[in-house]
Parts: sequence; C-alpha cells; structure tokens
Amino acid sequence: MRFYVVDAFTGEAFAGNAAGVVVLEEDRGDGWMQRVAAEMKHSETAFVRQSGGVTSLRWFTPTTEVDLCGHATIAATQVLGGTQRYQTRSGVLTCTKGDDGWIEMDFPVDEPRQTDEDVSRILGDQTRFVGRSRENLFVELADRNQVAQVEPDLQELKSTWTGRMIVTAKGTTEDFVSRFFGPGVGVDEDPVTGSAHCSLAPYWTGKLGRKQLTGKQLSERGGIVKTELQNDRVLIRGRAVTVVSGELHV
Repeated sequence: MRFYVVDAFTGEAFAGNAAGVVVLEEDRGDGWMQRVAAEMKHSETAFVRQSGGVTSLRWFTPTTEVDLCGHATIAATQVLGGTQRYQTRSGVLTCTKGDDGWIEMDFPVDEPRQTDEDVSRILGDQTRFVGRSRENLFVELADRNQVAQVEPDLQELKSTWTGRMIVTAKGTTEDFVSRFFGPGVGVDEDPVTGSAHCSLAPYWTGKLGRKQLTGKQLSERGGIVKTELQNDRVLIRGRAVTVVSGELHV
C-alpha cells in the first residue's frame, strides 16, 4: 500500500509539520497502525481508508491514537486532492484542496475555559491567562518573545491530566503566535498544530474582534495557519508539500 510524507502548513519542503499518510487498501488492526506510526516517527501519521463511498481517517502519534489532528488531515487531503468528507473520532470533517494549493479544513470549535490551575511548576510565573480546552492546557503569555523563548518543564507537563499544552501570545506581523507541547502523547513539541487552532481561533477572535486571523507557530520549523470563526466551527487553512512517496511492504 502507498505511503507519503507531507510537510503541512508550509509552501516549501522541509518546513512546517511533517506527517505520514498511509492509504489503506484493506482494513488493518489498531496495533499494526500504531507500529507503523512508531516506525515513521512523525508527530502524527494519518491512515486513510476509502470504501463504499466512505473515507475513514484516523491519526496516531508514535505512542497513541488521538481524536483530532489538523496537520495530518491537511497532509491526507494533499495526497487525495479535491473535497474529502472524512469519518473520524471527532465526527465528519470536510476538507477541500483549492486550485491555489491552499487546503481548508472545517473543524469544531474548542474554546478554552478559564481555570485557576497553577502552571507555575511548568512555566514559571509569566502567565496572563490559564484555561483548558477539551484536551489541552491553554496559556497566554505576555508577548511574542516569551512564547519564542519558553522552555516548559516537560516532565511536569506530562504529569497533568492529558500532558498537552498550547502556549500563545499576541503577534506582531501576525495576529497571534503559538507553540504546542505534548509529552503526554509522545510529542515533546509539535512543529505546527492545526487542531490547536480550534482553541486559538475563538480565543483570539474574542480578544481582537475579528473572525479572520493569521497565526504563526514559533517552532524551529515554523508554519502559517489562517483561521476563520464561523459560529461553532473553525475554518483552518494551510498549504502543504509532498516530499516522499513509496510503498509499505508489511
């Protein structure tokens, strides 16, 4: 069966967030998919199965299956092309690759709720807002530089309820910046995290008063994500580049 490596949220190779994509020709077990994801070693690998007019999509990190992944969904749509309606653990997700090369994903809103959670052991005393989305801690810092330079205690973060955290601040040339850390799912830092924008988009729309925003993830590879809030949905847009294709022989 065919497999691909796609750099998502970038218009050039070797930037953005690399995802594996495996196009299944037959059903495979969870254990097999987990072993393939561990072998490929990307933060997420997408497994796509087209059968009887239905396209199923699942995402695995090197250590576990996850409910939602943006960059691997963009990667799958880069491979398949056109408009895809994926059956996933997060419901039906519609994704379209446009003629201009930009891929648009229609994802559910996951607005963070403020909490009194103490994250000082993870980040120190530099937070403006601390909250939770469905699966992530969500923290606003004072400015772009703090986000770029932050070094969270990953062992402390791993001991939290899901071991995942979004860190963000207002941008300068972009509307907002962010980073994502997920030691709880085997990903110390994710280069560009599409699903995090289900939380970032409503949060910054509320603060900036605009529904169409541009975010930049400040990882070493970096990436640009465009968002548009539409009621309880978020349109997330990014580009992608296919860098590897081949065959699995197992």
